[in-house]
Amino acid sequence: MSQTIAIIDYGMGNLRSVKNALQYAAPNARVIVTAKPHQISSADRIVFPGQGAARECMGAIAQHQLSAIIRQTATEKPFLGICMGLQVLLTHSAENCGTPLLNLHSGQVKRFEPTTPDVKIPHMGWNQVNIVQDHPLWAGIKTGSRFYFVHSYYTQPNDPALISATTEYSLTFTAAIATSTLFACQFHPEKSADTGLQLLRNFVSWQPTH
Repeated sequence: MSQTIAIIDYGMGNLRSVKNALQYAAPNARVIVTAKPHQISSADRIVFPGQGAARECMGAIAQHQLSAIIRQTATEKPFLGICMGLQVLLTHSAENCGTPLLNLHSGQVKRFEPTTPDVKIPHMGWNQVNIVQDHPLWAGIKTGSRFYFVHSYYTQPNDPALISATTEYSLTFTAAIATSTLFACQFHPEKSADTGLQLLRNFVSWQPTH
């Protein structure tokens, strides 16, 4: 019996590219794009992508009444957050003069402050990801592998044990966090060629241990 992967649709982000990449990585899976809590709850795996400004994202999540189901499934099922799908899991963002987030994990989202003129904001393009904590989603991926980023803000979790990978851009920032059921990354695996597809394949086969 094939598994169902639900991509959470709250109106923020290019979900087609995420869906296409997941279907390529998991040809036997049923991949759905949905904003319906009951469909998200009944899926085997959850993907939470997003892009845009923090306040708009939080407003869209509230409008679609998705806060509770995001918090619930992130602690119960294999859950993959991408870009804003990482940032909004923390407590507070400096974006839009300050925006409260979902507070699933305590931490801050901060704006890059360029240290030299050659540091351009947003951070856009390919950059190395340094694995600092092993995780099943890193299987077959070497530390220092390159992934695609596009963001002006970065996450700073309060608990260093959450950090699974880092990247250097003006400073060392969190590229991915992980728990027993959750993996969330600042980069876009769906735009990261073969390495990104490997991470998505790992997500599809990941069996969390609670």
